[in-house]
Amino acid sequence: MKAVAKILAVALTAAVVVVSNPLTTLANGGGNKKASATEEQVSVKYQGTSNNAISFKVEFDNPTGEKFSLIIKNDNGDVVFHQQFTEAHFAKNVFFENTDAEIHPTFIIRTANNTEIVRQFQVSKTVTENTTVTRL
Repeated sequence: MKAVAKILAVALTAAVVVVSNPLTTLANGGGNKKASATEEQVSVKYQGTSNNAISFKVEFDNPTGEKFSLIIKNDNGDVVFHQQFTEAHFAKNVFFENTDAEIHPTFIIRTANNTEIVRQFQVSKTVTENTTVTRL
């Protein structure tokens, strides 16, 4: 009888340990809480221009692999690009038509918990003319 009581006591202790770990995790904030994005995790860099395109490189260090959106808005605030990603080390080249007009693109990284990191740019073109005179 003592052996049976001892086995039951060990089994009951093991069951309490198994059950108490998930409860402790829930009491401490769920254990699955994802950190919000920080300014340092997002980089948007002007890459240059060609005759046909203005290029930017968007990078987001997303170590948790959480779902996020890349949103790009034009001068009027209209969304011209919106797509979701989950890459841990996200990098994307973005191209705009190279025109003579000044543009003001806005890049937004929005995480699943609605944290937004915003980068705004003004792109204007200055044309210079070189004149060379040669004596004949």
